[in-house]
Amino acid sequence: MIDVRGRWALVTGASRGIGYQTAIYMAKQGCNLILQSRSLEHTAKVLDEVKALGVEAYAVTAELNHIEETVAMLDEIEAIGTQVDIIFNNAAVQIAYRKDYWKTPVEDFEGSFHINFISPVMICNRLIPKMIERGFGRVINTTSGIKNEPEQAGYAASKAALDKFTKDLASRLEGTDVVISLNDPGWCRTDLGGQQAPNSVESVIPGIVVGAFLETRKSGRYFPAQSFTGMSLEEAVAKADAMEAAPYII
Repeated sequence: MIDVRGRWALVTGASRGIGYQTAIYMAKQGCNLILQSRSLEHTAKVLDEVKALGVEAYAVTAELNHIEETVAMLDEIEAIGTQVDIIFNNAAVQIAYRKDYWKTPVEDFEGSFHINFISPVMICNRLIPKMIERGFGRVINTTSGIKNEPEQAGYAASKAALDKFTKDLASRLEGTDVVISLNDPGWCRTDLGGQQAPNSVESVIPGIVVGAFLETRKSGRYFPAQSFTGMSLEEAVAKADAMEAAPYII
């Protein structure tokens, strides 16, 4: 199992929900953190909490639906000189539930794709080449198991695009110690998932972070977080390391 003590992880959407759970858990494992949200005010609480756990951490801001702000965030991280070892592309938006899905506005797709797909792609494309140069990296892209719901077409399509990008990129990481994975937290009671969801947000631990600890250099695997609920980290990593990447269905 990978020891993350002293390594640096970027967590997008770190101020609440699944991103918050990820940040706290990684800090407990000794991982230093870069916490992204839309404002420094949003991450003030979690920043204090992770520092109290004894790790180094700082916050960055970006409206991830604006390309220039995503670029500025990455420029800031680079200017500080942080070597990012782990990426949790967690930030996401579910714009609306359209009962009359035939009238889904184009804006639903534009907003969903900017935050759920384009910003993770930009983060990966900037940071992964440096991971390859240094000889180590773990990237966890948060996807969704949603299907057969055209009422959420923008959200679902953006996550499908992220899946495709991740799987295709995985083919180019073979032979390196940079591993990219997909993680599905399941339907959880968060601001995005709503209070009617069956799973507590705490149930994503340890499954949501398991991709950061993998020893095996197999990219493109899909980890449903709810199938790891209640396990120790060691048990979750052993289970995940034994899993294979699902092939494309043609």
